[in-house]
Amino acid sequence: MTDLAETYYDRSMELPDELIAGVSDVHVHSGPWLKSCPGRLDPFRIATQARDAGMRSLMFYDHTLGNSCGTAWLTGRQVPGIDIFGGIILTTALGGLNPRAVKTALYYGSGAKFVHFGAHCTHFMASHEGSFVDGVPVPFKDRYPEFAEKELARSIRIPLADPIPDELAEILRLIADHPHVHLNTGHVSAEEAIRLVDLALEFGISKIVVAHPCRGRLTVDQQRDLAAKGVLLEGAVSDWMFHRGLPRANYYIEREWADEIAGIANAPEYQGIVPWARQIREIGVEHFVLGTDYGIRSGPTPLEGMRLLISSLLDLEFTAAEIHTMIKANPEKLLDIR
Repeated sequence: MTDLAETYYDRSMELPDELIAGVSDVHVHSGPWLKSCPGRLDPFRIATQARDAGMRSLMFYDHTLGNSCGTAWLTGRQVPGIDIFGGIILTTALGGLNPRAVKTALYYGSGAKFVHFGAHCTHFMASHEGSFVDGVPVPFKDRYPEFAEKELARSIRIPLADPIPDELAEILRLIADHPHVHLNTGHVSAEEAIRLVDLALEFGISKIVVAHPCRGRLTVDQQRDLAAKGVLLEGAVSDWMFHRGLPRANYYIEREWADEIAGIANAPEYQGIVPWARQIREIGVEHFVLGTDYGIRSGPTPLEGMRLLISSLLDLEFTAAEIHTMIKANPEKLLDIR
């Protein structure tokens, strides 16, 4: 790689754009979207912008219906010159821990590159999302009996002790049998994430990513322990640059279930990029994959989010090589595009 260095007193306006060339955004919300939660751009425009900026690949997420493999295939057909990947997020709309949904995703559209264990319908998220009542945050489960009875009851959980459900075991075997597919812990609790990683290793799964909201709830020592097992830790621009407090129709179509209090991470406050980046330094850039988690209407485009990520890390005096480790080299290994 060309030595693209800068000093505190000699910073470049162009360097962030130069460093975008060849990188991958491993977390893009591409749509389709709920009409109550529109996106910033359609997937074709997202891909076109990224390709024209010289990016290598994008990984699409769909946390509503769960399967982004079809969108990835269609976008790849219409926007040549950039690799587009999809996968499956296990949702209650797909039946939760549903091996049939995983089997289908492996062969549907572009074929799943990841299996993600739930976003806004995990038990942890469903237990914490809610809204303000007279200025006080109240979880939906405590405010709406129907939510507790129907949504919380069918939310996705990872058992912390044996035995594990047959459905979970089958999903883990499916991932292990497809070594190009990686497991993403999803938005589970810290304890569930550690348990899921250990189960994945027992089943012989070689590629594991701890989702960024879940990582934010882990201590530095817990993250180091997982990294020592070969797990990649995810970070996202949305960890520190996101409009928190706005009602989000993240998953539920009911207006009263638009989340206001949990935000995207349900994690202890990073209080901005500085402590977020300090954790990366403490643990080591070699253990991280970074994405934007962008795509929502009220945020920048994913491309601008990537430039924001790069320029912010440069300002914190990460080197070009360190930045490329997290947004180029590690994603390439994860996605088998070396």
